[in-house]
Amino acid sequence: MRHRVARRKLNRTSEHRVALRRNMAQSLFEHGQIRTTLTKAKDLRPFAERLITLALDVRKGNLAARRRLTALLGDRAMIPAEFQEQYDDMSNAARARVLRSRSGRRHRLGQARGGQKFTAVSIVHHLVNDVAAAYEERPGGYTRVIRLGKAKPGDNAPMAVLQLVGQEESPGTVTRPEKTTRQRRTERRYAAAAKALKKAGRSPAVEPAKEETADEEVAEPQVTVEPAVDETVPRGDDTTAESGDAEKAGE
Repeated sequence: MRHRVARRKLNRTSEHRVALRRNMAQSLFEHGQIRTTLTKAKDLRPFAERLITLALDVRKGNLAARRRLTALLGDRAMIPAEFQEQYDDMSNAARARVLRSRSGRRHRLGQARGGQKFTAVSIVHHLVNDVAAAYEERPGGYTRVIRLGKAKPGDNAPMAVLQLVGQEESPGTVTRPEKTTRQRRTERRYAAAAKALKKAGRSPAVEPAKEETADEEVAEPQVTVEPAVDETVPRGDDTTAESGDAEKAGE
């Protein structure tokens, strides 16, 4: 029975599962977010938040926390995002100089040394100094899981995005569609027509409104005058009839 067993096996051996969780955590801290299956994202989330908590303890000067963090996460090298394109264009010999010094020691701080414009950064150094520094005043909840509408091709597994809180991209810049050729052509035509009308000094959208208001103003006096004529005629008849009756009574 699997009572009180919270971890997921993910259809892998224990060694493979530990290596998978470590690699995904390193990619999460390097890029800020990763796209994976929903099951893997739920399994990785508590592990990543535990590593961030250890990194916060390292910032306070806890040496045991640094050793534990290195044992759980590993300490592979990463290239800063602003130098990734330059690193991809380098030869293997130039990449080796970026990763290690002449003595064979690994570059961990990302500083320019040995005639190189940039060097590699340790993933632990990046986690402690860059990632964990943004969560010093946050009591927890460093990551979020966002489900995606599309499933994984092949096995139809639900997909999700696991990202660090505060490092997500704005949806307006990501989902805004580009204008098509027809839309750009239509906008140019409207702009040309508006420019021509402005140059001519008239606005077709305003002139019909003025004509309608003028017609309404002319029609209103005609409606008010006709009832006045109809009301005066019967009143005159009544007064003449009353005066004739009075004369007959006097005779």
